[in-house]
Amino acid sequence: MPADSFLLAAIAFCGSVVFGVTGFGAALVSLPLATHVVPLGFALALFALADIANSFSVGLEKPKNAVRAEYLRLVPMILIGTAAGVTVLVNLPRAAGMLLLGVFVIAYALYALFPHPSQRVISRRWAWLAGFAGGVTSALFGAGGPPYVIYLSQRGLTKEEFRATLGLVTMTSISLRVVAFLLTGLLLNPDVWLAAIVVVPAALAGIWLGRKIFQRMPRELLMRVVAVLLLGSGGSLVWRALN
Repeated sequence: MPADSFLLAAIAFCGSVVFGVTGFGAALVSLPLATHVVPLGFALALFALADIANSFSVGLEKPKNAVRAEYLRLVPMILIGTAAGVTVLVNLPRAAGMLLLGVFVIAYALYALFPHPSQRVISRRWAWLAGFAGGVTSALFGAGGPPYVIYLSQRGLTKEEFRATLGLVTMTSISLRVVAFLLTGLLLNPDVWLAAIVVVPAALAGIWLGRKIFQRMPRELLMRVVAVLLLGSGGSLVWRALN
């Protein structure tokens, strides 16, 4: 499927631009679009490979700025959540998977459209819920970032601490997802690896461009634009799942 591979590469590039700017969110853009081209299981496996390349590129930028205590609080529940999410995924009918993905994308888009001041520091106990929810959504939808972002943005971190901690958490979450997909066989399809030959380099190119945009474009403005696009792509998934 050469033509499909190049289309998927273009989708990966767009998602990775968002990842390069924000430190998360590639799958929120890529997966809804990719499921119009390939089945959800194939898209999840393929973009797990693109995401792990992205996550190491961003996660290892400045790891010394990461807050170790926050990272260690999140990781155990990410592991449990990933296991739970993969268990559901392998038994989920295709239409149900598309519907859940569409609803999830729409919900996050609506959240992202409105400003969320970080004036109140929430309890560190919320890390348990954020880690578990991120692990589940990472496995089911390839998008663990939103729960981590919501939690870390309310912990009083500096901009540098936030980006570095989120980068390491995302890198760990995606690595666990790749391991889980290998164990369940989702990453044993040779066509996934063939498509990855085109898709992964496109994703890395998107990361490079995203970093350039990060230096010139306000993050909040980009997230508003992305949110509007997500409303459309999430709505199309829900429509397809129900028809």
